[in-house]
Amino acid sequence: MRRCCAPLCYNLSKSKNQNEPVAFSAHMVLEMETPKRMQQESLANEFQGYRPLLFSIAYRMLGSASEAEDMLQECYLRSVQASSQEIRSLKSYLTTILTRLCLDYLKSARVQREEYIGPWLPEPVLTVNPEELALQTLEQRESLSTAFLLLAERLTPNERAVFLLHEAFAYRYEEIAEIIGKSPVNCRQLFHQAKEHLTKNRTRFSPSQEALQRLMEQFLSASQQGDMQALVGVLAQDMTWWPDGGGKVHAAPYALPGREQVLRVWKGLLRQAASYPNVHLALAPVNGSIGLLIWSEKTLLGVFTCEITEGQISALYAVVNPDKLVYIQKQVQSHDSFSDAAS
Repeated sequence: MRRCCAPLCYNLSKSKNQNEPVAFSAHMVLEMETPKRMQQESLANEFQGYRPLLFSIAYRMLGSASEAEDMLQECYLRSVQASSQEIRSLKSYLTTILTRLCLDYLKSARVQREEYIGPWLPEPVLTVNPEELALQTLEQRESLSTAFLLLAERLTPNERAVFLLHEAFAYRYEEIAEIIGKSPVNCRQLFHQAKEHLTKNRTRFSPSQEALQRLMEQFLSASQQGDMQALVGVLAQDMTWWPDGGGKVHAAPYALPGREQVLRVWKGLLRQAASYPNVHLALAPVNGSIGLLIWSEKTLLGVFTCEITEGQISALYAVVNPDKLVYIQKQVQSHDSFSDAAS
């Protein structure tokens, strides 16, 4: 912190009386502070360059954009306190700090999520710009989907870290070993364990964005018109509804299986939403896919993403917990191309 007045200190080399205090001029203080200030400014600029990568990792690790932002803030504060000798590669240094912060958080958050009211779903994020959340490869797109993030909750924190860093971000096992403090052999084992857990519980099928867009447009149109027959054609018979109200709003406390149940819930939700002023539905890119957003004027009431199997919606993920809608609402309102959907 820069001082506003000249400090007093003992200058043993120039003072005749060794106990005589000598005042440094403000100019001398600034000269002392300048190198450190310049180093911090340089680090801040470089940190911004790595921010998309760091946020992409943190969000996939935690399933929460707001918590990921907290991790980035703590990561930055720790990095500016480090000496230049500690940092051989800034990218590796930041990734290590961030991953370890996320691991510590996951270990404490596991108990909280076990006590969560109803199904826990990841916090939705708007994915307009692929670079912001690393969506260049198939593995990166899959690792951002609601379905994957929900499955990733079944992994141990170390399994999750190793799988994401290796599969989605192409880190070598030797690099991951240094990041999480394990051996490369152990990291390889953790990766295979994670892959086995995930493969057991998901069908790897990624429809094209065009096919997904068409299906969601059909779902949106049928919902707006109240056409239940059209909805039947869009929804798979054995589909599942995953509601996340977090105990903050009315929502089923468990997942609901079967198209008939889902249709009843969806009709009830649309009827309830109609009681709000100026309700409207809109599609937007969410978690690397297409999401349906329900608005009341400029307030976001819910975000709905889906999983598709054989051309039909096999799972609907409904995030209506208002705490989990804050981040994406800000995102939408800050993007000119989607701000109209919020008005």
